[in-house]
Amino acid sequence: MNYQLLALDLDGTLTNSRKEITPSTRDALIDIQKNGKKVVLASGRPSQGVLPLAEELHLGDYGSYILSYNGGRITDCRSGEIIYSKYLPNDVAAPLLEIVKKYPGIDILAYTDTELISGGDTNEYSEKESFINHMPITKVDDFVSYVTKNNNNKFLITGEPELIQEVKAEALKQFHSYLSIYCSDPFFLEIMPQGIDKAHSLTKLLTSIGLSTDAMICCGDGYNDLTMIETAGLGVAMANAQPLVKESADYITKSNDEDGVLHVINEFMR
Repeated sequence: MNYQLLALDLDGTLTNSRKEITPSTRDALIDIQKNGKKVVLASGRPSQGVLPLAEELHLGDYGSYILSYNGGRITDCRSGEIIYSKYLPNDVAAPLLEIVKKYPGIDILAYTDTELISGGDTNEYSEKESFINHMPITKVDDFVSYVTKNNNNKFLITGEPELIQEVKAEALKQFHSYLSIYCSDPFFLEIMPQGIDKAHSLTKLLTSIGLSTDAMICCGDGYNDLTMIETAGLGVAMANAQPLVKESADYITKSNDEDGVLHVINEFMR
């Protein structure tokens, strides 16, 4: 198959344990773009958290794309235009905060262009999100009033995995037909607009540029990568992926610390 587009999760997939892209992988990604292929950085991160990696890979020079907020937003890196964006309904902020407040140590985060807005108990996992995206955390007293002044592509609920499962169950019971709710990691609960995930938005992108899903390779390691791996012409799991992700993949590559993405490029896109 002549694959034309490579969609990559970031953390645990494209970046290694030090959150870096190795020089050999970076060079290969630039090379395939020079040859007309498109690269999509498909992440749960906010757009601002993806931008430094997009710049490192010269996505703007070759008309490639950022898919941020787990598919809540797609940005054309050449023009800077937001070509797709879906927002959470404002009326979910208050009841979600009520659920979060029942569980000590659980936080809820919203995103601006420059910072993370915390409405719960800031914890090590909120700090992890802050570190990954190079965005500071701002604690606000009135989370609901603050966040509903703006449009929100997603909220992130963070905390110990056992408690996150309890929050998830309660949120699903209340919002099962109104929101998409799933874990990207055991300590991250993603709160998304209904029907929004990486596969949904990638399919919209492919349609807009005249490609089919058969022309796409998707690589990932986490639960939020499942739908795009299942949708792709070639769905690839990293060796370090969650077991369910490996079961759903067409191909298992090397780990993120062994240049697994480079291995995929060499096998399928050269």
